[in-house]
Amino acid sequence: MNIQKIFLFTTLSVCSILYVVNLFKMEEIKDIYKDKVVEYEQVITTFQDNQCVIDSLQSVLDSLSNRYKMFDKSPGKDMVDILNAIIQVESRGNPNAYAPSEDAVGILQIRKCMVDDVNRILKKRGTFFRYTYQDRWSKDKSIEMFDIFCTYYGLTTAEEMARCWNGGPRGINNPYTIKYWNKVELELEEEYASR
Repeated sequence: MNIQKIFLFTTLSVCSILYVVNLFKMEEIKDIYKDKVVEYEQVITTFQDNQCVIDSLQSVLDSLSNRYKMFDKSPGKDMVDILNAIIQVESRGNPNAYAPSEDAVGILQIRKCMVDDVNRILKKRGTFFRYTYQDRWSKDKSIEMFDIFCTYYGLTTAEEMARCWNGGPRGINNPYTIKYWNKVELELEEEYASR
C-alpha cells in the first residue's frame, strides 16, 4: 500500500509540475501570439499606407502620361501654343513673377484659390497627392495644375482655356474675360506669324 501511495503521490506531483510548466509555456505562447498579431497589424497598416502612396503616385503619373500623349498630336500640340500664350500674358514667362495685389505667383500667376480648387479636384478623384501654395513657384507644377483644371472642367478650345483660367470655371460666360482672351489671342497670332 505504501508503494501505491508513493507512486500516486509521485505521479500527482509530476502531473502538477507538468501542469504548472505547461501553464507558463501557454502564457509564453499567448504573449508570442499577441506580439505576432501586433506585428501583423503593423505590416498590414504599413502595406495599406504604402498602397495609398502608390495609388497617389500612379494617379499623378497617369495624369502626366496623358498630358504628354496629348501633346504628341493635334489638338494637343495646339495646347502647347495656348499654354505658352497664356504664360506670356500672365508673366512673360517669368517664373518669379509676383502680383502682390492678388497674391498671384509664378509663370501662370496662380492664386491660392486655384491651388485649393485643384486640390479639391484631386480629392474628388480619390488622389492623396496635394499641391502646396509654394508649388505655384514651380513651372512644372504650375503647368500640372493648369492641365488638371482644364481637364476637369472639359476646357478644349483656346478661348475656353484662356477665359476660364482668367475668370474661373464659368469664365467663358463672363464678359469681363473677353479682354483677357483678346490678349491671349494676340499672343497666339504672333506665335503663328513667327513660324
